Order: sequence, then C-alpha cells, then structure tokens
Amino acid sequence: MKKNLNGKIAAIIAILVFFVYGIFGIPSGLSGKALMAGMTKRIHLGLDLRGGAHLILQVVVSEAVSAETDNTVARLQQDLKTAHLGFSQVYKPDPKSPQVIRIEGTDPTQSGTVRSTLDSKYSNEYDLAGGGGENTWMLTMKPSVESALEKKTVEQAIETIRDRVDTLGVSEPVIQEYGLGANQILVELPGIDDLDRVKSIIQSTARLEIHAVVGGPYPDEQAALASVGGTLPPDEELVHGSGALATGSDADSVYVLQRVSIVAGSDFRSADPGTDQNGLRNVRFTLTNEAGDRFYAYTSQNVGRSMAVVLGGRVREVANIKSAIRDSGEISGSFSADEVEILSKMLRTGALPASLNYLEDRTVGASLGADSIREGVTAAVVGVLLVMVFMLVYYRGAGINADLALLLNLIILLGFMGFSTATLTLPGIAGVILTIGMGVDSNVLIFERIREEVRAGKAAAAAVDQGFAHAWVTIIDTHVTTIVSAAILFLFGTGPVKGFATTLTFGLLANLFTAVYVSRVIFDAHLNKMKPGEMVSI
Repeated sequence: MKKNLNGKIAAIIAILVFFVYGIFGIPSGLSGKALMAGMTKRIHLGLDLRGGAHLILQVVVSEAVSAETDNTVARLQQDLKTAHLGFSQVYKPDPKSPQVIRIEGTDPTQSGTVRSTLDSKYSNEYDLAGGGGENTWMLTMKPSVESALEKKTVEQAIETIRDRVDTLGVSEPVIQEYGLGANQILVELPGIDDLDRVKSIIQSTARLEIHAVVGGPYPDEQAALASVGGTLPPDEELVHGSGALATGSDADSVYVLQRVSIVAGSDFRSADPGTDQNGLRNVRFTLTNEAGDRFYAYTSQNVGRSMAVVLGGRVREVANIKSAIRDSGEISGSFSADEVEILSKMLRTGALPASLNYLEDRTVGASLGADSIREGVTAAVVGVLLVMVFMLVYYRGAGINADLALLLNLIILLGFMGFSTATLTLPGIAGVILTIGMGVDSNVLIFERIREEVRAGKAAAAAVDQGFAHAWVTIIDTHVTTIVSAAILFLFGTGPVKGFATTLTFGLLANLFTAVYVSRVIFDAHLNKMKPGEMVSI
C-alpha cells in the first residue's frame, strides 16, 4: 500500500528553505562571492577564527568590601552623634580584614542604648559583639552579605567593561564571568588587534574618588607619617601620586587623605570633555542628586581647603575649594586628548567598585584565524566526502538516503548558527565534524536493523518499518547521553568550549530529525516506486 507523503515532503522542503535563509539571508546575487558575503554576515566567527584580543581579569573584590565598610564607618559616626552617644573613634583595625569595624570609647552606662542603636540599623549586615559594661564594640560583616557583595562587584565590573567596550565598536564581544577562577572575568573581542588600546580602555575603569586632603604633598611616607605624629589615625590613609593627571610625570609624592571619600565614581551622572578659560583640557561632570547634596554640604563647610582626585589608587590632582559646589564641576589638569576622552567615558559609564588585575592578555592574529578557518573547513569537507563515499559503497542505494539526510543535517546546523547569536569557533567546527559522525552512526544503526529484517525474510516495507522501530530507542539513548555531556560542557566551560557544546547539541537535535524523520520519508518515497517483491538496495 502506497503512502501519501505530500505533506511530509512539503514540511521538509519548508524547513530546508527556512534554514538556507538562516545561512545566507537574502543575498545580493547568486554568485559564490555574494553567497559567501551573506553567510559571513549572518554566521558570527569567534576569536580563534576571526582574530582579536583575549584577556582574563581578576576583580579585587576586597576593595569593594573595604569601600562598603568605609561607608559604614561614616554612617556609624553620624548615627552615634545623632543619638547623642559618645565615642572616641570608629575605625577598621586591620586593613587585611576590611569586613571588621571597631568602635571605641563609648560610655559603659549607655551600653543598652548603643546596642539597640546598632542592632536597629546594622544587624541585617553585621554581627555585633561587645558591650556588657565595656566601652568597645565590634561589627563584623556577615559571610552571606560579604559573598553577595563580591558577586555583585563582579557583575558590576562586567557591565561596566561591556559599556566601555561598546565604545570600540566591537561586534559580538564576549564579556562574562570566567568559570576557571574565583572573581575572574573573560574578555574576548573579535576583530580587535590593538591590545594596548583595549587595555587603556579597560584600565581606565579604575575607581575614581574625591577625598579630603589632611596634609601633603610629602617627599616620602616617613615624612607623611611624621606630620601626624608617627602613627596614622585609623580614619586616614597614605596615598601616592603626582598631583597632576599627566601620566608622563615621574614625580611621586605622598598625601595624607581622609579614608572615606566625599564622592566616588558611582556618584557621577554624566561627564563630558571640554576646555577651561585658559584653553586647557578638562572634564565637566554632573553628580547625582544625593551625591550633589553631600558634596555641597562638604564644600560649603571647607572653602579654602584642599581635596584630592584619586584615580586607580593614586592622587591625580589636588584642587583648592574656592566656593561651594553642588552637583556639577570640572576636573582640570595636563590632559592629553586621549586622556580627557578616556576619563570622561569612564565617568559616564560608571566606575568600578573595585580595581582589576590582568592575569592573561594576548591577541590572535587575523592570519592565524584565516588559517584556522581554512583548515577547519577543509577537515569538515574531507570528512563529509569520505563518509558519503563510504555510505554509498557499503550501503549501495540506501547510502544515497544517508547522504541526503547528512547534507540536510549540515544545512539545519549552519542555519541555526545564522539565526541565533551563537558564535562559531574552532572547537565549534570540531562539533560540526563530530555531528557528522553521530549522524552516520544513527543511519548505520537503522540500516543494520533493516538488513537483519531482510535476512529474516521480511518484505521490503516490513523490513524498513521494523528497522526504524527497533533502532529508535537506541538512537534516543545515544543522543540523550551525548547532549547531557554537552550541557555540562556548556554550563562549566569557557567561550570556545561552549561553542563546541552548542554546535554539538543542536547538531544532535538536527540529526534526530534527519536520521529518523527525513530518512524514513526518503525510504517511503522509494518504496512507493518499487514493484511488489522487489527488495531495497541495502
């Protein structure tokens, strides 16, 4: 009995056209050059194929914890003063343990009031110890809060770097958490070969802060310490710098600054490069409303005093406060054109809550990428041709069936790459080649079962039915186990490994469709044309 296959054939043709469009889009012509241009426009090449910059960055999350506890120190001082509770000092006793804050000199008779004040405002984030007739209290950041802060710091760093990288005009950049190290970020920028420029953009993500100047400049740290009696107060810090934004200056001085910043990089709402009345380059900035109020309160009370612009842990400029500043101002200095542009971009896109260390940085040349493409494509083509020839020789007429299903499998896989945002990498090409092997494996399972049924004396139609029915369970088992392995690679692997897992997974899904559905339709179409009693060529 002949089967009506019109609906199934129409569905296969529609799927074929859909994924061919995914590969080429609507090309400007039918020439090989036009088709290739359409394919390269839709299928994005990864770093190892296109060339570009590769960096692994370490986020110094301890700086974010330290900045958070610095803010808490300032809040504690203000809250204790508001509650009329006396104290001698609030500080962090150990720089290596920035999550610990110490309060000294409280009145033992007010221990209950101090505890209730601290509990009401800080118990969600800090564990409180002390009191009980003593005049010392310890606040320790809870491990869960510290862990959440570190995670948030890495996420903010990724978003900030992505904003900065967007200014480079990079297509399909990879900026994500690096799974092989704690608090690390992987940055891959296809098509970018100027690693120095990339690093200058990312290096500019160093945290920018404005601090009150206690004293300086001093020639060295010993002189700076001598100015404060030989012992640095816990709420102050020593910071090196040239006092000018000119990066070429060799001068190095030491300043004594208030540890808690007046405003930090995250307080800046906008920034634009410009020039002052003397024609010198500067950066005009605008603060958020909250930061503007805070900045106004400070500058109005400290006219005539100095404040320091700290960028990347160094003093870059020291300015005198001539009048109260609310939400806008300017940073002047010996800027080059690139420096003023980079600083303004940094302030516009938001400052990092912590600095970055380079663990690895390298470039992949475009010529190496071209060689990888050529060799990868050559391997894929040779592999496909050899497999197709083997199937034709070993399975005769049925080999044509397997070859057609294999070609459709490749079209679906490449079409998926064109439709999705997935990036094709060299390991991804390996995944394509492995998919070819898996596809042939499915056909071998089916064809061998059909051969067994033919040897058992069954008619052609019955042999095909039983062959597909018995091989189906085995095909599902092999594909599911491989897809699970690919999913693990995708979850825990880095960019190139994820590319391999992506192409392998979708290739296997496409293979289930082509090896079972398409191959069966081809067999049924052939059976419709066969004479009664004739056997399939297998």
